[in-house]
Amino acid sequence: MVLILILGNKNYIMQKGSIRVQTENIFPIIKKFLYSEHDIFIRELVSNAVDASQKIKTLASIGEIKGDLGELRIDISIDKDKKTLSIADKGIGMTGEEVDKYLNQVAFSGAEEFLQKYKGQNEANIIGHFGLGFYSSFMVSSKVEVITKSHKENAVPVRWECDGSPEFTLEDTEKSDRGTTIIMHLNEESLEFLEAERIDTVLQKFCKFLPVPIFFEDKQINNPVPAWTKKPSELTDENYQSFYKEMYPYGETPLFWIHLNVDYPFNLTGILYFPKIKQSYEIQKDKIQLYSNQVFVTDEVKDIVPEFLMLLHGVIDSPDIPLNVSRSYLQGDPNVKKINAHITKKVADKLDEIFKNDRKSFEEKWESLGLFVKYGMMTDDKFLDKANAFFIMEDTANNFYTMEAYKMATETLQKNKEGKQVVLYTTNPIQQDVFIQQAIAKGFIVVKMETLVDAAFINNMEMKWPDIQFTRVDADIADNLIDKSDAKESVLSKDDAEKLKALFDKPLDGLQLHVEVKGLSAEMVPVTATRPELMRRMKDMASAGGGMGAWYANMPDEVNLTINGNHPIFTDILAEKDEAKQEKLVKNLADLALLSQGLLTGNNLTSFINRSVELMSAS
Repeated sequence: MVLILILGNKNYIMQKGSIRVQTENIFPIIKKFLYSEHDIFIRELVSNAVDASQKIKTLASIGEIKGDLGELRIDISIDKDKKTLSIADKGIGMTGEEVDKYLNQVAFSGAEEFLQKYKGQNEANIIGHFGLGFYSSFMVSSKVEVITKSHKENAVPVRWECDGSPEFTLEDTEKSDRGTTIIMHLNEESLEFLEAERIDTVLQKFCKFLPVPIFFEDKQINNPVPAWTKKPSELTDENYQSFYKEMYPYGETPLFWIHLNVDYPFNLTGILYFPKIKQSYEIQKDKIQLYSNQVFVTDEVKDIVPEFLMLLHGVIDSPDIPLNVSRSYLQGDPNVKKINAHITKKVADKLDEIFKNDRKSFEEKWESLGLFVKYGMMTDDKFLDKANAFFIMEDTANNFYTMEAYKMATETLQKNKEGKQVVLYTTNPIQQDVFIQQAIAKGFIVVKMETLVDAAFINNMEMKWPDIQFTRVDADIADNLIDKSDAKESVLSKDDAEKLKALFDKPLDGLQLHVEVKGLSAEMVPVTATRPELMRRMKDMASAGGGMGAWYANMPDEVNLTINGNHPIFTDILAEKDEAKQEKLVKNLADLALLSQGLLTGNNLTSFINRSVELMSAS
């Protein structure tokens, strides 16, 4: 049986009643299912106080309220002796009738249907159309008091009290100024909110940019007019950089930024910053914050921001993003996809603008920008279409090429038999220097692909660019990098070449060797170890845990040993009468080649060092 209190326009001399819900289970549901984190109650109550303050300003602006509004501010205070936390505003206030309407009726229709539908459901399924923010106070309170005075002329202040059951009291009280104060008597499980440091942390997280001044312990804790709420024409570079420091105190000055300001077909404001990233391992996601009318919602924005732009920093504010009542989950809505597509376009347009107007600056920033661009090209085809124009590659001589420019520069020398343009690349210019120098000597252009995303980028782009083939510069000897060429003449006789091949063609633990003797330039190294491009890629992916990882990881490394039959050292080795020494010399040359590929480790490396010392001592 529910007691419904009918209230008129009279004073409230202590009246009692029941909150008008068709069941007594509303508060347990609020406590258990509505909010994933208890500290969110501060956000909800302060947001309500902001709304009340904004409403009074609106009424004044249309002439419904005359006179000075006074200082509009929100004050948060702690009383450790009474174990209370209070939030007070100087906003629109409420009459007794309004308290009854907004608090006692739980501010939503179809309560019974709501409860039957969502009782026991995951919070992600509770959609935020019910105005339940105030009731988050009961998650931490054994009792809640509301003392309020309406802005209306001759309004009588009232006091509302509830202990978390459907029972409440409502009575006249004393209050001199307009506005509402909510006093929470904290329960034993929530006494952490009597600690100033705890409250300050929550306020900094949720309320840092709310549009009404918020004071805690006599100190204003928020910036009511953050940079993203202003027009770009009102801001200087220093303003943007200062706001970045406000959000990320320990971050380096960003490369540049994009100011979002859309009012049709959806409302969206914000600033996205491109951070400096010197090393791939510095990549950090979840650095973009989502706000709704300056109220912090979440930093998990994967449904709003394209995946590759999760590497950016900054803030997005949109009242058109649909949220559930706890504001923790985005709901399916066409606006989310539209916003996602708009952000992608704005970023692509900004990158294209910088590339066209200040290419030198673009190239200087490429070490950081390249990560965003490559990630975007892999994961977003619309971005790929635009990025084809400003994607660049840096060669080993520090020259930059767009893909079209690289094709033109390598048209005659770097096409394979299938007609594909071969892009030669290095993942480690220092370690692969000998291969780079040999390639450059043949007129090839070698570009740098050194970041963590490059292995995936190369594999992905070969599928999206059917006329391009990427080949690592150490995948073969320079003569064979583009296509297998006919063997040059060797100074060795056929018998000597076969003997030399037999000397090198010895089983090695964990390696599958393929040995060939070729007549190369006498200035080239005597032995070159290379790993076929496809097999090396598969092994690299396996080590990163991708693809058919376990299968490839357990396969022996496939290595091609190319013996330069024209190198003068082999004349001496073939003439060596001491077979043991001859074998050691051959083994050392092979080990030197394997060392250049990082394939000489453990006992094999130790044996190489000891053998080298022995040969030097013997000489």
